[in-house]
Amino acid sequence: MNNSRNRRNPLKPDDRGATGRQGEEAAVELLLQGGCTILHRNWRCRFGELDIIARQGAELVFVEVRTRKSGGRFGTAAESVDARKQRQVRTIAEVYMQATGTHGMPVRFDVIAVMVDRGSGSVVELNHIEAAF
Repeated sequence: MNNSRNRRNPLKPDDRGATGRQGEEAAVELLLQGGCTILHRNWRCRFGELDIIARQGAELVFVEVRTRKSGGRFGTAAESVDARKQRQVRTIAEVYMQATGTHGMPVRFDVIAVMVDRGSGSVVELNHIEAAF
């Protein structure tokens, strides 16, 4: 059976990974400028991954980064952090705190939404939502 709709087009490279990495780089720069110390990037466990774990003062900050290209059809980057994703991030944060002995620290969950221009590939908008959930 030939189901070409489920196959990737070999002539069109999938650049979502590169776009996501670009968004994370911009988010890290923004956090550093805001006085955060980056503890981990892409911290993984069996439940998933935390994009950025930072510290700001005495507070542990878990940051979900969402990057979209301009003119997309699937809503804004910030809107994509739905209730299911929030639960997942909280669960992984609990695992992280158990694994690192940081339980009991004050925590904050932020979202950084990054918009990349579809034509030039440059970051055109950064929206840091502190204590997003």
